[in-house]
Amino acid sequence: MYKVINFLDWIGEKTGSLVSWISVGLAIVIGLDVIIRYIFQFTNVWMVEIEVYLFGMLFLLASGYTFKYEKHVRVDVFYSKLSKKGKAWVDVLGGVCLLIPWCYVVIVSSWYYGLSSFLIGETSAQPGGLPALYVLKFCITLGFVFLLLQGVSHILKSIQIIVNKDA
Repeated sequence: MYKVINFLDWIGEKTGSLVSWISVGLAIVIGLDVIIRYIFQFTNVWMVEIEVYLFGMLFLLASGYTFKYEKHVRVDVFYSKLSKKGKAWVDVLGGVCLLIPWCYVVIVSSWYYGLSSFLIGETSAQPGGLPALYVLKFCITLGFVFLLLQGVSHILKSIQIIVNKDA
């Protein structure tokens, strides 16, 4: 089980490291857009769409990495007051009953969403917008795959805590 957890965490770590470079690209594009807009008094639709694409990719593809470091949004009413084993039980039940099924639903439905977009060659509805809208749509699928993998790792870690007699 340790090898599986380590492998899944490695995937999450490498994905987070690679995806973090999107934020650099996003900062550069936004900076150029601001300069062009305020100095030259115009902007391009494709530049604004690149900003939206990059932000969407960053948000979606980093979801597993964010979950790994527990930086995601959590509604915490009772969780912080639970023991380590109590938290592990909540994490296992929440992961198995909510996270895994929801990831499955989104992965399957977004795959068809992206595939249909690819098959029709969907582009931006805006004149002068970007082609290949399906790239962003496939990022939904990929982001939820990364979230699912990290969720499985988290569930396995929680099972180890539950099984451990010392905790």
